[in-house]
Amino acid sequence: MKNNFSNIKKSKYYLDKNECIGIPTETVYGLAANAYSQKATSKIFKLKKRTKKNPLIVHYHNLKMLKNDCQTNAYFIKLYKKLCPGPITFVLRLKKSSNISKNVTNKKKTLAVRFPKHSVTRKLLKELKYPLAAPSANISSRISPVSKEDVKDEFGKKIKFIIDGGRSKIGLESTIVSLINKPQILRLGGIKVSIINKILKTRLKFKNKNKKIIIPGQGKIHYSPGIPIRLNIKKPKQYEAFMLIKKKKLSDKNFYYLSKTNNLKEAAKNLYKTMRIIKNKNFKCIAVEKIPNTGFGEVINDRLKRASAK
Repeated sequence: MKNNFSNIKKSKYYLDKNECIGIPTETVYGLAANAYSQKATSKIFKLKKRTKKNPLIVHYHNLKMLKNDCQTNAYFIKLYKKLCPGPITFVLRLKKSSNISKNVTNKKKTLAVRFPKHSVTRKLLKELKYPLAAPSANISSRISPVSKEDVKDEFGKKIKFIIDGGRSKIGLESTIVSLINKPQILRLGGIKVSIINKILKTRLKFKNKNKKIIIPGQGKIHYSPGIPIRLNIKKPKQYEAFMLIKKKKLSDKNFYYLSKTNNLKEAAKNLYKTMRIIKNKNFKCIAVEKIPNTGFGEVINDRLKRASAK
């Protein structure tokens, strides 16, 4: 991992010139640009081949910076104190005085924000006079990247610089909670819903039935390796890669373990990396054994369901 001062300095140089760079976070790698700049944020959409209807998450270093752009509330403060920095994103009301680019919000009056935990990106954010719009560093609808090599795999030489921050510790995107009016879980991710419920002393549940795209990751097809995926499979076909979470007595060169001990947190971390490996080995299809729909298993199933959508 190269998180020295020269990398931060180089990153700031490109960002100040309205370029996009790859940044590491504890969830997945992001494609980052100045969130206040129309020119810079337009490049994100162009590189990702992303519809302008799909808003971006903005990354902040601290609460003081956030208050320039968003209204906070009691729910937010409770969660911020317990979970930030970390893998949680908040949807908040945007202030009229905010300088956030309209590209970022799709001209909406709300903003998705988070405070990443990765030490390198925190150091970078501290050096900047603006927050970073940073969706996952991949072509839209494809698998999210969890390493510098994955970002290169997606974009080649199309982006100016990628900070090498090692492999993402969580390997799945942040949990998104809307704090507009009544709290609502909009996306499952790196923080369990049960932890949020405990802090807020409530019983929030995940509902993905919004017809309008108001936050990232709500598209029907998302997180896709670009090949068909079959779910809840007991016995794969001969030509399929088989993803498993529990050690089998029989071994096969087409078996790919997310975990060998039924560890759902480990399986979640390995999901995107494993799908990318399978895709790059030119398999035509992925079969996945049944994943328990609890804890991180619920997050894995959410990703696989949309990755397998037609």
